[in-house]
Amino acid sequence: MIKVAHLAFLLFRVPFFRKNEALKSMAKYIFVTGGVTSSLGKGIIAASLAKLLQARGISATIQKFDPYINVDPGTLNPYEHGECYVTEDGAETDLDLGHYERFLSTPTSQANNVTTGRIYQTVINKERAGEFLGKTVQVVPHITDEIKRRMMLLGVEGKYDVVITEIGGTVGDIESTPFIETVRQIQWELPVDDVMVVHLTLIPYLNAAKELKTKPTQHSVRMLSETGVHPDVIVCRTEHPLNDEIKRKIALFCNVKAGNVIESLDASTIYEVPLLMLKEQLDLIVLKKLNIQKFNEPDLTKWNIFLDKLKHPKSTVNIRLIGKYIELQDAYKSILESFIHAGAMNEVKVNVVNVHSENLTPENVNEQLSGLDGLLVAPGFGNRGIEGKIIAVQFARENKLPFFGICLGMQMAVIEYARNVMGLKGAHSVEMDPNTSHPVIDMMEEQKRITMKGGTMRLGSYPCTISKDTLAYKIYVTSEISERHRHRYEFNNAYLKAFTDAGLLNSGNNPATGLVEIVELPQHPFFIGVQYHPELKSTVEHPAPLFVHFIEAAKKYAAQKK
Repeated sequence: MIKVAHLAFLLFRVPFFRKNEALKSMAKYIFVTGGVTSSLGKGIIAASLAKLLQARGISATIQKFDPYINVDPGTLNPYEHGECYVTEDGAETDLDLGHYERFLSTPTSQANNVTTGRIYQTVINKERAGEFLGKTVQVVPHITDEIKRRMMLLGVEGKYDVVITEIGGTVGDIESTPFIETVRQIQWELPVDDVMVVHLTLIPYLNAAKELKTKPTQHSVRMLSETGVHPDVIVCRTEHPLNDEIKRKIALFCNVKAGNVIESLDASTIYEVPLLMLKEQLDLIVLKKLNIQKFNEPDLTKWNIFLDKLKHPKSTVNIRLIGKYIELQDAYKSILESFIHAGAMNEVKVNVVNVHSENLTPENVNEQLSGLDGLLVAPGFGNRGIEGKIIAVQFARENKLPFFGICLGMQMAVIEYARNVMGLKGAHSVEMDPNTSHPVIDMMEEQKRITMKGGTMRLGSYPCTISKDTLAYKIYVTSEISERHRHRYEFNNAYLKAFTDAGLLNSGNNPATGLVEIVELPQHPFFIGVQYHPELKSTVEHPAPLFVHFIEAAKKYAAQKK
């Protein structure tokens, strides 16, 4: 663990530290900001840097501070903010935490994602409890002190050498102002070799002029500097290589060293970015600035093997993803990334074609789902597009097509089987039809008494016991697993025996409650539905077993068609 010589200094200079707090150690802090435009990839740069540090034997974690007022993304529509990523401890967080975990293979937690809403909620609750002794509560110092406490929380736990903090939004946004001000305070309060700022910006290429333009970057850095925050490194997103002249110009006008202007070329996959940053020596620049002298040569053996398989597939499989948020790719980000991981493991390119469930009908299903090798019915909430998902499940079941249902997708498989095999006409989920005559998907009794949004959700990691001699056991090769959940409705165990007698097998249960976690059809080549979200634990080095075996089944299906 990195030794910090200025702990006593911090005890007196940082307002939120109390002398009676037991601080095991302190970490180094890196802040990643963005300018010019949003969606430049701050999360990918942060994850790539953390991966390089990890490869050198430096323990690192990443956290995301989002400027929106929502307490968390749990109640946000996927069209608004993409997928809601769920951590092991049940926190509903920003999708960038998925990138952090996929790159580092290290679980995050509620502490890794903080919103403006959560900050203000905490401060207001303290004010209501009288903790400020009647003083006027202000953005500075009360809000910034709470932001500071959260920013440095992971660093005082003693688990990490480096804590990387991604600041959401763009420099100049009104919402981000308190976060940027807090970074300024931390830059001022901590020793110079304990904190640094990496600023990500855009170098646009004007096709008419046939040249790259640095002026937007200059304005972005100037705006950041006006707040009192001075970047140590500037990472430039660009479609074309930056020559030395452009780098010197940026360094001169943005007041950074010429060697600290980093080129970030567009990559064919996000998983190339760590190697691009390694080539640019971003990790060495960071190690030097933070005065970290003990580190190893980077070990990226497993990463390179993965990339080699990803870039050189031996065949292709076509998968249809049946969903209702397909207009926004980020709505299914973890699923799409899991397909990449599983494809590399099987040495195939996974060609994912999105199909909007609202557009599926009995009349066009054959046309819409022709030429595929596997079908995944995605998770979701609400009644929209439900019948299309049920039609898709029926198509996969009847045509012996590899099928994989996640959360709502599993529930649709149950409903489809109840209606079309068991003859339970009108079978449905009470989420969509509260008056259904056959509520095969229902809410647990204790959940029905909860009215707060999200309060009825089963969130986070739960254990599951898998029955032997099942497809699920073959996939996991163990009878005890743990997977993450995010759902409100459950398989109705009152119908369990009827389903089992009709041939739909319950192969996995929650050991404490008996809730059904996995269903499968033994007489089908590959037909499995899970109540949990396996995509949330899939990483580059540890792909989700369900995705790996699903793609393997699709690969076999494709080979049989030839």
